[in-house]
Parts: sequence; structure tokens; C-alpha cells
Amino acid sequence: MATRSKARAPSEKALDHGTLRQFYRTMLAARRTDDQEILLKRQNRIFFQISGAGHEAVQVAVAAHLRPGSDWIYPYYRDRALTQALGVTPYEHLLQAVAAEADPASGGRQMPSHWGHREYRIVSSSSPTGTQFLQAVGCVEAGVRAQRDERMRAALEEFAADEIALCTTGDGTTSQGEFWEALNTACNLKLPVLFLVEDNGYAISVPVEVNTAGGSISKLLTGLPDLYIEECDGTDVLGSYAAAGRAVAHCRAHRGPALLHAHVVRPYSHSMSDDERLYRPEHERRLEAERDPLVSFRRHLLAVGAATEAELTALEREVEQEVKDASDRALAQPQPPRDTATRFLFSAAVDPRAPAFDTESRPQFSGAETTMVDLINGCLRDELERDPRVIVFGEDVADASREEALPEVKGKGGVFKCTYGLQRRFGSNRVFNSPLAEANIVGRAIGMATRGLKPVVEIQFFDYIWTAMMQIRDELATMRYRSGGCWSAPVVIRVASGGYLKGGAIYHSQTGETLFTHTPGLHVVLPSNALDANGLLRTAIRCEDPVIFLEHKHLYRQVYNKGCYPGPDFMIPFGKAAVVRPGEDLTVVACGALVKRSLDAARAAAEQGIDVEVIDLRSLNPLDLETIAASVRKTGKVIVAHEDSLSWGIGSEIAARIADELFPWLDGPVRRVASLDTWVAYAPQLEDVILPQTDDVLKAVVSLHAW
Repeated sequence: MATRSKARAPSEKALDHGTLRQFYRTMLAARRTDDQEILLKRQNRIFFQISGAGHEAVQVAVAAHLRPGSDWIYPYYRDRALTQALGVTPYEHLLQAVAAEADPASGGRQMPSHWGHREYRIVSSSSPTGTQFLQAVGCVEAGVRAQRDERMRAALEEFAADEIALCTTGDGTTSQGEFWEALNTACNLKLPVLFLVEDNGYAISVPVEVNTAGGSISKLLTGLPDLYIEECDGTDVLGSYAAAGRAVAHCRAHRGPALLHAHVVRPYSHSMSDDERLYRPEHERRLEAERDPLVSFRRHLLAVGAATEAELTALEREVEQEVKDASDRALAQPQPPRDTATRFLFSAAVDPRAPAFDTESRPQFSGAETTMVDLINGCLRDELERDPRVIVFGEDVADASREEALPEVKGKGGVFKCTYGLQRRFGSNRVFNSPLAEANIVGRAIGMATRGLKPVVEIQFFDYIWTAMMQIRDELATMRYRSGGCWSAPVVIRVASGGYLKGGAIYHSQTGETLFTHTPGLHVVLPSNALDANGLLRTAIRCEDPVIFLEHKHLYRQVYNKGCYPGPDFMIPFGKAAVVRPGEDLTVVACGALVKRSLDAARAAAEQGIDVEVIDLRSLNPLDLETIAASVRKTGKVIVAHEDSLSWGIGSEIAARIADELFPWLDGPVRRVASLDTWVAYAPQLEDVILPQTDDVLKAVVSLHAW
């Protein structure tokens, strides 16, 4: 059961007067930075403002127990005093406010109060509330797993055995499902994560009792095992310091996670886009103002003799001048140059399109031909052997989570057997099952990748990837870009997709690759055969960018697409399509399951005297337009065949690029063959109509050839 405690005020000897004065100075600097940003916003010299006012006391108290540059910090937008206590300066905060290129958090790419600093291990924060929870869990989980594996630990940057992660949040965000997913895993694995809930009673205008049953998040969590829970008055520096000390000690001892529920105030509106007078009565605002930690802590310093009135007045003037000077300096800094708009989308050091990733012409074949499943498994085995940073996890990927059962059972190894035998060979520290929660898988993987591991995770079915979409689109794809290249998350997400399986129906037949190709910062790959799957997956794991690796279920065990094991260094670069059938009269550009159907249609067309060239895209982003262009210049006519719905599918983008860049060589319209704009039905007769078939491609070929 969870452990609950109430904060006990420490003796006055617990903190010397110099430390108390430093606490006050940091709190004051944070508040004055807020005030300066508010002034700049009113002058239209910055473009957004959200403050941490009222939260300063608990933040400096918690920071006093942390080790900057050693512990890992996953903050939220009100943590100005926390980050300044860890070492970030008001000047650096104001650089972000003015969108300066010199901003160490994002290089002018993120709004103010989106903290990040590589030196202090403050991991880039983002706007979606609650996405930080699972990443913090994954971050310290990586450290825990590395301590069990010498090779893995040696591959990561140096870290202390008792490191922790601090993950902060407001009370409103505890309503997010990922908060509960993170606590579940942190408790299950006894991970050293301190969750700090800064409860100011409101989520914008929604009071806490509307967000949280019973009005107290900490009271709802008492059934979680190994979770240390403590409430404190977050406006009281000394009480918060004592409570934070106990929570941090619990985490450092690896007794499990801790939750510090701090009751704070919000003397300013939610942000400058909000006016709290519209929903908070005057008497409530007046009572809260009396609890302002800057006012109460100043009185305390005078009462205990930590400073005189003159000393505090001098300190306050000094801080105000420091913040004003920092503002003037920040305003003089330039914004990022226009030609840097697309910088940091992908790694500048490792390009998966480069010749170093092209070993396709020199395979080292061995053994008999085998299926896509087997060659995916072989690639994962090779990469786990080669790189101690590679870990594999997801739903059902282990042979058996209960290791004592392994001698008695054959083992699961994924619902399609792609990971079969990997847990037995590499152990449960590197190949393991996750909860049945897609956001949990991706969020933890981002945290692990941020600190240096190479997670290869499996989402069991494409149809259920949507609960992880916030983590994929707003976190995984943006990490490098939004941090100005300071942080990255090279995660490989393997996901089974596609139809053509009798009975697959709506929820086991989905595609939708354009939702990912339309996301900046992601590579998207779709192999059509076993050999390509092996080579492309190896490239995905060895590159330094996030990759969506689409594995078509229908192609997993087809006889026609088998291949021999090509050796441990066989790679196919991204952005390199394959001409799988040369031709002179017409081009069909295809991907995934449509490659075989296009080849069959081409053979049938040959009987009618039509010579069709078929191109297998292999990777969808980056796209090999050069190979397409060379073919179109030769044939003058082109069809794009893909499995996703016709409207707004990958065919639309390719057709548009061809029309834009290759129009002089076209001898007819660009045609598309794709699924109907509907869901895949259960009845086989309906499925055959909905999904594009060989005859559909053939009819399009004959029609366009006759144009």
C-alpha cells in the first residue's frame, strides 16, 4: 500500500540563514522574470506569457534536494523558480520569451515557459499537458536497466546509481490517462520518480473538485504499492523542504516512486490569455493573495533574523535590476535566421539516406529462403547482439513474462512471432512485455531514447496506435526540433498494419500511413518483402531519428516474398525505391501489398502488349522522387497504387509532385488505384470490393495506356 505522511516543520537549524536568503532571492528572481515578461507582452515585444507566480516556494524547496546535471528533470510550464534554482538564469528565460536563436531551451522554436537545458538535464518540455509523465518513467527506467547490464551502462553517459527523475504537473493534468499509466508502471517497477503535483486549485477556470473526484489527487492514490505520498503547504518553504527531503530520500533508496502533493496559489491569471476575474470571486482572490509565498517568506526571514529590512530591500533592488538588464540583453539578441526554418528536423550527423547505409549490393546470404517474420526476427537478433543500447518491448513481445515458466513453455514472442526467442537469448532486461497501453509504450520509449538507449517498440496493431498519437506526433517527432537539437529520441516503432486478411474487418485492417508521412520529423517505411524488411529495419535501428516501421500483416508469411538471411550488416537506405519490373510503356508506383498486385497486373498487361514498369517505394518518407521521375520520363504515363483510401492518400501527394515537376513528360493524366473511402468490412465479398485488387490495377493500366 502507499505510504502517507504529513510534513513536520523542521527546526530552524535545518537551514542556515544564507540558504534561506538564497531561497528568497531565487523566488524573487522568478517572480520578477514573470513580471518583466508581462510588461514585454503588454508592449508587444514578446508574443505569449504564462507565469509560475505562487508556486515558487515548493519549487525552490524541491530543487534544494536535487543534483543539477545528475538528476533528470521533466518540468511543466509553471516551473520558473525550479529551473532557476537548478541553474538556469533569468536571461536564458527571457531569451526564450523574445524568440532568440541563443535560447538554450529551443533556439527560438518554442513559446516562453517551455523549459529545457542540456547542462542541467532539464529535458525539453512541450505544450501538451501530461506527456511528460511516461517519458520521466522511461528515463529513469533506462538507468535502472543499465545498472543491471555492464555493456549497456558503459554505452550511456555517466550517471549516479541513486539518480532520480523529478516530474512536475499541475492538479488539472492529473486527470490525464497518462498520469495513471505512468504511476502504474513506476510502482510496478519501483522506479525512482518523484511526481510533484503543484495544486493551485484550478485548471484554467475549472476548479479541482470538478477535475478530481473528492478534490484531492493524493487521496485517490493510496492503493498503489510502494508509492510514498505526502501532502504539504506548497507556499511554506520550510514545510515543503522537509516534505521534499523525505520524498527524495524514498526515491534515492529505490523504494519506489513518490508523490508530493503541494497546495500552492495562483495570484495571476492562468496566462495573459485568461482573466480569472471572470470565474473567481473577489473574496477568494483576496484570501489567496494573503498566502503569497513571497510575502509570507519575506516576513519569516525578518522574524528569524535571517536578514534585516535594509538587506532585503537591497537584495530586491539588486534582483529587479538584474532582471531588467537581462531583459535588455535578451531583446538585443537576433531571432533564428530564415534559412534555419527546417533545421533540426532530423539528425545532421547520421543520414539514413547516405551511402553508408547502402549495402544492398553486397549481401552475405546464408540458409534457405524464409519469411518476412523470420528476417525481421533475424535483424532484431543481430542488432541486440551488436548494440547494448538496443532494447525491445511492447505488448506480448516476450516469450513469457514469468521467467520461471520459460523451461516449460514454447514462448509467445509477439502475436505474429516477430520477437520469438529474443527474450530467451538476451534476457528480460532487454526484451520485455509492456502493459496493454500504447501511450505507455511510446512515452517510455521516448524517455529511454532521450538518455541514450535505442528502443525498438512494437505496437501490436496499427488500428490501436491512436492512443499513442499524442506521444508520437507532439513528442517523438518534435523532440529534436523543439529543443534546437539539444535532445533527440531515435525510437523505432514497429507496427503491424494493413488488410487482405479474411475477417480482419474494421479494427484489424487499417492503414493510414499519410498521418505519419504528414508529420515532420518522422521517417516512414513500408517494406513489401522479407529481404527489404530486414535491410530497412537495420537502417531504422542504426539511424538517429524516429522511425515508423510499417509491417504489413498480409505479407508476414507469404511464399512469394521470402528471402535468404543477408548477413548482420545488410542495409537499405531510406529514400531508395526499387524498380522491381522494368518496362517502357507505363509506370506503376506501388508500396506494401500493392507491389505484388501491381506485378501481377503488369504480367497480365504484357499479354495485351503493354510493357509496364513497377516501382516499389519501400520508404514513404523520405520519398524517392528521382526514381519515379526517371521512369515517368521514359514511359510518359503513371499510376500510383496504394492500399489506403483513395482520397488524401499517398497517391495524392505523389500525383501532385509528378504534375508539378514532371508535367512536360506526361502523355496522360496521373491515375490512382486505392481503397474505397470507407472502412474495411468483415464480409469477404465486401472486403474484395473495398480493397484494391489486381484487376483494379490492370483496368487502370489498360485504360491509361489507351489514353
